[in-house]
Amino acid sequence: MNIKLTKAVSYTIAACVVASAISLTSDAASATSGVSALSSATGVLETTSYTAFAGVQLTVNDMLANATAISTETQLADNGADAVAAADNPYANIAIAQVDNYVYIRETASAESEYVGKLYNNSAATVSDTVEADDGTWLLITSGDVTGYVKSEYVVQNDEELAKQVSKRLATVTTTTLHVREAASTDSAVIDLLPIGDDLVVIDESDADNGWVKVTCNEGEGYVSTDYVNISTDFTVAESKAAEQARIAKEEAEKKAAQEAARKATAAASKSSKSSSSSGSSGKSYSAPSGSGGGSVVSYGSQFVGNPYVYGGSSLTNGTDCSGFVMSCYSAFGVSLPHSSSALRSAGYGVSYDEMQPGDIVCYSGHVGIYAGNGTLLHASNKRTGITYSNVNYKKILAIRRIF
Repeated sequence: MNIKLTKAVSYTIAACVVASAISLTSDAASATSGVSALSSATGVLETTSYTAFAGVQLTVNDMLANATAISTETQLADNGADAVAAADNPYANIAIAQVDNYVYIRETASAESEYVGKLYNNSAATVSDTVEADDGTWLLITSGDVTGYVKSEYVVQNDEELAKQVSKRLATVTTTTLHVREAASTDSAVIDLLPIGDDLVVIDESDADNGWVKVTCNEGEGYVSTDYVNISTDFTVAESKAAEQARIAKEEAEKKAAQEAARKATAAASKSSKSSSSSGSSGKSYSAPSGSGGGSVVSYGSQFVGNPYVYGGSSLTNGTDCSGFVMSCYSAFGVSLPHSSSALRSAGYGVSYDEMQPGDIVCYSGHVGIYAGNGTLLHASNKRTGITYSNVNYKKILAIRRIF
């Protein structure tokens, strides 16, 4: 199979597993921390490509590529991964890891050799060679930017159904403002608008020959023209040893930065009046941000429930869209975030669904909000409801990111 490597980045799984804490007697490691899920990629419908994502998280500048979701529930942090462009069938010659957490990728076909990376559960690789050794069969694989050997018993090869289950088809916006329509026609009503760089999960490609794909968005299900999106198939891929070390260091730095931002926000709030920090066109007064941590962000943002949704806006009082709402709530606490639902998947660090707590940023296909606790999402939903509360599971979660 001919493969072409091109540089890309991904948002994905957050299992910060320290290698030294795992026994090296077995190449398949059990989970020592929660594994949770997410992505990025490139490709076009005519020359369909797939991207295998290394347990890594996108940088803001790289988010304009595309975004991925994976089915193991974890997000890793930022690390350069390689996109693998396949032939017409994006699921051909794919091996999928089936382990509790990850399997070591070795320099040579021996459990005694140094490991060069980790292939996480449900991550994808291509196989280029098979080696019979005294301790069993080894496969020479390439996954992301990692090439090395894994025991054959830890991966499943050429299972197209499994490959489809652990991957996602994504449509990444390539125009300034994308119209999501009720039906596959330019005469159909527009149900949602999305900015360049955002991505949507593709759920039906039966109209692809006519130039339309069905996607999920904040307003439900709709159609987008393939003239204005890139279609890609995304998998997660291995994380190299160096990338793992860089990710852990980056997450620690982000945690310290968030703690410092929270401290400054608390100090600033204690000096300001608690009676009013701003007022909207209605004349309603709002309390200044106070305290620190995710719960404080939720308390501050909840004041604006009922205020309008405005596409492209970022005013908590006069109108904001989903990413503008998240950005503005955190800005009040001294944290600078991007005005993009896709880019927010690289903010802070990833946590699992079971670890989710108030203040965490919850990312969906074409949407983003703030977890308010008790299974509730605080978000700028749409023009009908404005800023409101919803069930956090109102549709499939692609990523959970923590700032504080």
